[in-house]
Amino acid sequence: MHHVDAQRAELRELNELNFARVEGRFAEARAATRADLAELGQDMRAGFAQSDAKLARFHEEMRAGFSDLRQELARLEARFERRIGDLIKWSFVFWVGAVGAIAMLARALQ
Repeated sequence: MHHVDAQRAELRELNELNFARVEGRFAEARAATRADLAELGQDMRAGFAQSDAKLARFHEEMRAGFSDLRQELARLEARFERRIGDLIKWSFVFWVGAVGAIAMLARALQ
């Protein structure tokens, strides 16, 4: 009976030692993981800062590009207005001339 109790105590001691050893490894792994996560967090913050800077530059480039586009559209609109005005003027001249010619022809035929 004493022999069984001695083996039981020995097994309990071995289990406690193994448990302490495994717990120590887990503690080391947790510390390493925390350090890795902290480093990853710093890398991500640096990457986000770079992305934010690139996005801000792109935003400014787009703003300048749209400003140029608005100016070009204003110039095109002015050209279209001139062209439409010219078309209306020449249409009027054509129709006045056509009506005048028909009127003269009608007088000549009477």
